[in-house]
Amino acid sequence: MKKEPTQEENDLKKALEKLGVRVLSQVKDQYEPGKYKTIDLAIPDAKINIEVDGPKHLTNAHQIVTDLMRSHYSDDKGYFTIHIPNEFIHSDLPKISKALADAAKIRIEQINKK
Repeated sequence: MKKEPTQEENDLKKALEKLGVRVLSQVKDQYEPGKYKTIDLAIPDAKINIEVDGPKHLTNAHQIVTDLMRSHYSDDKGYFTIHIPNEFIHSDLPKISKALADAAKIRIEQINKK
């Protein structure tokens, strides 16, 4: 089931797009036959997945374990996953979006060298 993006996801997506980064929202990713996860934001050209996390992702033990496992489902496809807490989007959006845009450029260069 596709969920609606949060305000923080939308804000980060818009900030990255302003920096020229192609970002997909709410990407369905199959990790086993018949099993899917939804990635909040993806930068496919750089093979970066971004999860924008609310407090439960750091305060609920079961959610932490689930997130740890989910973060590695895309490893086999060459994707890296970064988790960014909502409060960081609120406090440091320009710095975070710039750093992610720069990281995407680095990853694209790395991918193209292979």
